[in-house]
Amino acid sequence: MNEPNNKVPGLAARQSAIRLLDAVCRRGETLDQAMPAATGKLGNPSDKALAHNIAANVLRWMTALDAMIDSATRNRLADDAKPRMALRIALAQVLILDTPQHAAISTALPLVHGGPRRLVHGVFSTVMRGVESGALKLPEFPEIPGETLDRWTNNWGEDVANAASQAWAKPAPLDLSFQSDDIGALEGTKLAPKHLRMLPTLPVTGLAGFDEGQFWVQDLAASIPARLFGEGKGRTIFDLCAAPGGKTMQLASAGWKVVSVDNSAKRMERFQDNLKRTNLQAEEVIADLMQWEPAEPADAVLLDAPCSATGIYRRHPDVLHCIGSRQIADRVEVQRALLDRTAPWVKPGGTLVYAVCSLEPEEGEEQIEAFLERHDQFAIAPVTAAELPEHIPPTDNGSVRTLPTTLAEQGHVDGFFIARLVRKS
Repeated sequence: MNEPNNKVPGLAARQSAIRLLDAVCRRGETLDQAMPAATGKLGNPSDKALAHNIAANVLRWMTALDAMIDSATRNRLADDAKPRMALRIALAQVLILDTPQHAAISTALPLVHGGPRRLVHGVFSTVMRGVESGALKLPEFPEIPGETLDRWTNNWGEDVANAASQAWAKPAPLDLSFQSDDIGALEGTKLAPKHLRMLPTLPVTGLAGFDEGQFWVQDLAASIPARLFGEGKGRTIFDLCAAPGGKTMQLASAGWKVVSVDNSAKRMERFQDNLKRTNLQAEEVIADLMQWEPAEPADAVLLDAPCSATGIYRRHPDVLHCIGSRQIADRVEVQRALLDRTAPWVKPGGTLVYAVCSLEPEEGEEQIEAFLERHDQFAIAPVTAAELPEHIPPTDNGSVRTLPTTLAEQGHVDGFFIARLVRKS
C-alpha cells in the first residue's frame, strides 16, 4: 500500500487539523484538550496555529459546509467519514481562509489515503463550480448547531440567537486587563477602568508592556467577577478554580491577599508564568476543592465554577459541538456541590461571588436561586451600574448576565452569569 506523500507542502498541518476535528466530533474532546496529541509532531508554531485555525473554522461553519457537500453527492456521506472531513477542510480553506483552490485540494486528497480520492475531488470540483456560478455560497453568518440554537432561542429569544450567529462569524476582539489605569502607548477602546479593547493582534507577546507585565489577555465579561470585590486593603480572598490566573492578577493588583486554588497542575504552570511576568503575589494551592479545606474562613470567596463554557463559544467553537443537555445537567450538579462546599469558607459579613462563562440559565440564574433557598444566611448583594463596564447593566435583582446582544456594536463579550452574595450570619 502506498503511503501518503508527506512532502506535500502544508500537508502536515492539514493532517493535524483532521485529527483535531476527529477528536472533537467523535470523542467529544475540546480543541484545547486535543491540541497536544494532534499537533505534537508539528515543530513550527505557525503550523500549529494553522491547524487550529482550519479546525476552528470548520467547526464554526460546519452546518453550511455540510449543506454544500450534500448538494454535490448522491448518497450522503457519514458525518464522521474521512471524505466529509477532508472536504470540510478543503472548502473551509477556500471559502473562509482564502486559500487557493489548488493548494486546498492538493492537501485534502492525501487525507483520504487509501480511500475515495476521486469522490473527494469530484465533490470539491462540483461545489467550486456552484460557488463560481453563484448557485452556492456561504450564508452571511454561521449557524449555531441545532440543539444549542433551539435552547438559546427558547431561553433568550430569537434576537439573542441571531446575535450569537453574528458574533460567531468573526474573530473576537482582544481585551486586555491592566494592573493600573496606565495603558501606556497602546491604542484601542476603553470600556472600563484598567481595560483596553483592540482589534485581534498576534502575537500578543509583541505588544508594548507585555514583557513588563503591565497587562494580560482577559475578555471584558470575564473581568467583571473580580471587579465586584473592590479594593482589597490587605484582606484575604479565596480565588477558586483560579487557573490560568486572570482573576487572581486582578485581585492581587487591587490589594487583596489572594489564596488561589485549582486542581490542574498543568494549568497552574501557566498561572505561575503569569504571576512571574506581572510580578504579582498569590498563595498557590493545587487541590480538589471537594477535598481541600482552608484553615479559616476568608473575607471573600470567588467561585469561578466549572461549567458548560457555552458563553465562550466565539473563541472555542468546539464547545457547541460537545455540549448538550446531558453535559449541562452534569455541570449543574458539580456547581451545586461546590457552592455548598465553599459557602462556609466565607466569614459572616463577607462576600461570595459566583461566576460561570455559560449561556445556560440552569448554571446561572436557576443555580443561585436554588442556592439561596438552601442557604438562608446568604442574600444577593446587588451590583450597581457604576461597578460595571460601560453598556453592561445589572439585572433587575442585581446580578449580571451578559448575552450575545451585549456590546454587540462594540464587538460583543463572552456570555457570563455573575452573582454577588453577602453572608449575613
